[in-house]
Amino acid sequence: MAALVAQTSVCETLIQQKHRLKSLLPKNFMCTDRRDFLRRSTALAGASLLSGFAFAEPAEALQQREAPEAIRKLKKMTGDVVPISLDERKARVEKARRLMREKRIDAIYLEPGSSMFYFTGMQWGTSERMFALVIPARGDIAWVCPKFEEERARELIKIGTDIRTWEEDESPYQRVAEIFRDRGLGVGRVGMEERVRFFLFDGIRKAAPALQYVSATPITAGCRMYKSPAEIALLQKSNDILLVAYKATHDSMRGGMPQDEFARNCAAALQALGAPGGIFVSFGKYTAFPHGSITPQKLKEGDVVLMDGGCSVDGYQSDITRTFVFGKPTNRQREIWNLERRSQDAGFAAAKVGAPCEAVDAAARKVITDAGFGPDYKVPGLPHRTGHGIGLDGHEWTNFVRGNKTPIQPGMCFSDEPTIVIYGEFGIRLEDCLYITENGAKFFTPQSKSIDEPFG
Repeated sequence: MAALVAQTSVCETLIQQKHRLKSLLPKNFMCTDRRDFLRRSTALAGASLLSGFAFAEPAEALQQREAPEAIRKLKKMTGDVVPISLDERKARVEKARRLMREKRIDAIYLEPGSSMFYFTGMQWGTSERMFALVIPARGDIAWVCPKFEEERARELIKIGTDIRTWEEDESPYQRVAEIFRDRGLGVGRVGMEERVRFFLFDGIRKAAPALQYVSATPITAGCRMYKSPAEIALLQKSNDILLVAYKATHDSMRGGMPQDEFARNCAAALQALGAPGGIFVSFGKYTAFPHGSITPQKLKEGDVVLMDGGCSVDGYQSDITRTFVFGKPTNRQREIWNLERRSQDAGFAAAKVGAPCEAVDAAARKVITDAGFGPDYKVPGLPHRTGHGIGLDGHEWTNFVRGNKTPIQPGMCFSDEPTIVIYGEFGIRLEDCLYITENGAKFFTPQSKSIDEPFG
């Protein structure tokens, strides 16, 4: 998928159209941006079209649907999945402590989300009530939990025994301040994880005003950006499953098919394979909109089809885009598709250990610019960066983008997804995720061979 820093907010579109579209929303729908779309894909079991994206319909409704034969014959692929071990999570905590000491950060504060899950395996929803984790550079980790949730928390917490609770008429911020004091932090620097909500940060700094508050990203990204063999294996499985689902969805196409049916078929395929997720899909000229159009579309002969989405295996996300034609491609469609493939290849070739991340974007972009498109981010051409990091979040650190001097290192994982946008005609995006080994980059999935063979 294309942009996980230049995030496209589906919520804004929903606000604008909530009265017209309210009846289309599943009961458990939550507004989300494109980054969270993949991160939350474990909750997706079916899909209904909304603003160009595919979202979940209730699982029981999906089970009542008659899936196409290509999807009905799919079998689960997750029987051999090996989750991240408790020992690996503990080692991650120790790495975070080492980085904190190097960066002169005395503790980091996290609320529920992918970073908390990364370090501890804890999955907990967010609300106005604080549930939090403090990892100090020295001393035991500590949790903050509403008192009435303590027993459930103790069932779920696998790392750390220090659980500070607060009653409904008490301040959770004081509990955090107590943890800081108990860890010897009368003064010092506390890192706030990037997704901590402002009201929590504001309450904490008022309760512990002598401390300096900084970004925890050097710690969280410093750990999460480099994947272990166990993480690579989970990412591999997630990508393998998604590609199988894409093939089955492709085989279910028919003339006149609405977007929402196409998307539901893919969600049903992923559910059958054991890794629920979802996609958005565009037809014809609307494939030039990198993240879809609100205009309802039905498939017709000669349409370019762009499908982009992901699924999750033990939290680890896949992200693949395939673009092809329903029917016989024109010479123009084939020419632009081939140009896009050359651009993706150029980006992959530039992903060498030690090279700056921006080199990948430069290489992919040059192919498109040399063909007369652009320059820079102008359209017709490539309007966004070439790729993003991927792991527990569909988009995470770091990116193939101009200005990013971060050296490419083993363990890093990225998407490689240049896009050619031609408004009024069509758009072509090919996206495969890759991981960096000591010997260079490797794709998780086979690339598209041609516009006629989009699945390798």
